[in-house]
Amino acid sequence: MEQNIRPILGVTIGDINGIGPEVILKTFQDKKFLKYCDVVIYGSSKVLSYYKKALNIEHFDYTIITDASQLNNKQINVINYSNDEAPLEPGKATLQAGDIALKCIDMALADLKEGKIDGIVTAPINKSTIKTPNKDFKGHTDYIRNYFGVAECMMLMVDESMRIGLTTGHVAIKDLHKFIDTKNILSKIEILNKSLTEDFLINKPKIAILSLNPHAGEDGIIGKEEQDFINPAISAAKDKGILAFGSYASDGFFGASQFTKFDGILAMYHDQGLIPFKSYAFETGVNYTAGLPIVRTSPDHGTAYDLVGKNIASSGSMENAVFIAIDVIRNRMNFKQMHENPLKRSNISSDQMA
Repeated sequence: MEQNIRPILGVTIGDINGIGPEVILKTFQDKKFLKYCDVVIYGSSKVLSYYKKALNIEHFDYTIITDASQLNNKQINVINYSNDEAPLEPGKATLQAGDIALKCIDMALADLKEGKIDGIVTAPINKSTIKTPNKDFKGHTDYIRNYFGVAECMMLMVDESMRIGLTTGHVAIKDLHKFIDTKNILSKIEILNKSLTEDFLINKPKIAILSLNPHAGEDGIIGKEEQDFINPAISAAKDKGILAFGSYASDGFFGASQFTKFDGILAMYHDQGLIPFKSYAFETGVNYTAGLPIVRTSPDHGTAYDLVGKNIASSGSMENAVFIAIDVIRNRMNFKQMHENPLKRSNISSDQMA
């Protein structure tokens, strides 16, 4: 992608019975996004038209295309997953909606792999409604990681106030011990450090590592994971030149606002990171997948079936997911250019950044 061409973003419609279509409509009714990127929605024009009418959204205009190469950069573009009528049941979890969501994801990933688009923003899905041939669908993150043949990636929750990565994602609490080891923690520290450096252009980022046990284990009295695995991983990261600090007991770390002193935070498990993150950024936070060769963001909320059709779902998280995708695409170009030729700066100016 040439530096003077704005990125092309693919947006997957998600669960058509959830709030995904609503937050997409609310986001792109504002023409400001077309100043920064071109947009292709992978979904259903009939579904979008239904919700546009039902929610009385007046200013969402789009053009239907059959291939991303037909892009109209003056309007939102929609590629239909099928010519069939979408089986809408607003507010309900159905296997048909899951099948449509997966088809749209696959279409977007194929175009991403072929270079027809530069990044994707995925609207919320219901994992229980999506079935794949080999095994149950565990979520966007694992599915996209497998699609691109990447051994490891990481959920990175992003907002202006904090960036929190997860050592373990959708793992049951009883199984955490299988993943809390020095090798895995060090790998996640390295992924986080690389992402902060290349995707967010933070020079020598400071990273806080959270403990697993209450009070960071109390020197082994309340658990030995800190002594045996977490602190050795921090030491190994420092040996690699990474500015990693900790381990910090999460209650005091967030309670005393220590997070404001760091560029990134690594939590040991899902809720340890997501509870404080959503407490600060419930309607604005973004789920970014760090460690992939491509750019993928998503709102940090789910399908919210109870809100469907009421015109009260906030589009703040979706809007930020779009802006962060644009930023990361441009940041990666900048980083690559600066390291290929350190004396040459990118022609993307700060006022062009989303």
